[in-house]
Amino acid sequence: MGFTYAYPIALPEGGGGVSAVAMNSKGYLWVFQRNAAGKPQLFEFDPHQKLVRTIGDDVITHQYKPHGMAVDAQDNVWICDANGSTVKKQSPDGKVLMTIGVRGKRGDWDEARGQRLLWQPLDIAFAPNGDIYISEGHANESPNDTDSADPANNIGAARIIHLEKNGKFINQWFGNSVGQGRFSMAHGVAIDPNTGNVWIADREQYRLVVYTRDGKFVKTIQMRNLTCALYVDPRGQLWMATGEDGQIVKLDWGGNILAAIGNGSGAGLGQFHESNYMAMDSHGNLYTGDTTIGRVTEMVAPKK
Repeated sequence: MGFTYAYPIALPEGGGGVSAVAMNSKGYLWVFQRNAAGKPQLFEFDPHQKLVRTIGDDVITHQYKPHGMAVDAQDNVWICDANGSTVKKQSPDGKVLMTIGVRGKRGDWDEARGQRLLWQPLDIAFAPNGDIYISEGHANESPNDTDSADPANNIGAARIIHLEKNGKFINQWFGNSVGQGRFSMAHGVAIDPNTGNVWIADREQYRLVVYTRDGKFVKTIQMRNLTCALYVDPRGQLWMATGEDGQIVKLDWGGNILAAIGNGSGAGLGQFHESNYMAMDSHGNLYTGDTTIGRVTEMVAPKK
């Protein structure tokens, strides 16, 4: 595709892997890093890659396992703490506005019982009307304590939770199995801006699963690579990160691969141990982190 690779984002020394990046409407890049307790985990860089904001545990509390992140239409920043069982909404200047789930209390969402818990929230996406879609998936791996005596925690299936923009519950649907119309993990989620369909990255099954906005099954698309994350860029183009396979692929909305970027698995130029969530700036440059290495890769678009 003619992209080249750069590493212009200077994160603090000694940090962990970068789980996610996200871009706001002004071209500011947010970086979500897996750091030890007491060290900041969320950083904001301006369009010139200068660090302008650092957010630490005193604001967002320590995130046990930073995972997905997204910026909504109002430039609010949403972060997923997989092991902490929360999704947090922050204002553009980093103030916490809403917390979904209960910190440190993983469990099932049971609206009839007034139980609003999350279990391994991994990613988040927004419909054009502001509706929220939270994808959960690692509960099908570990920890999976569905045999425990805790009545709040007895399903653990991968699922999509659909909420209004104010956090009010609308619907949820489960993977819970293999085969057509099912998914074993919802590692990434994206919304088709044309139809409102919900696209799920079922990582370990190497497939994409598509539902309507209301949770009705549409189709399964089998892929040849890990399907770790999905991203819709500002132009409405769909991208997928293949994680440990070390590529980012450009897709059409039929799920066909159009092109690929990346030099495979590793720590060399343009390589990834595990790429995940992505962001694109107004120049068409694509950014992603690596959950194993404390760096952000900029894939620099060719000049037109």
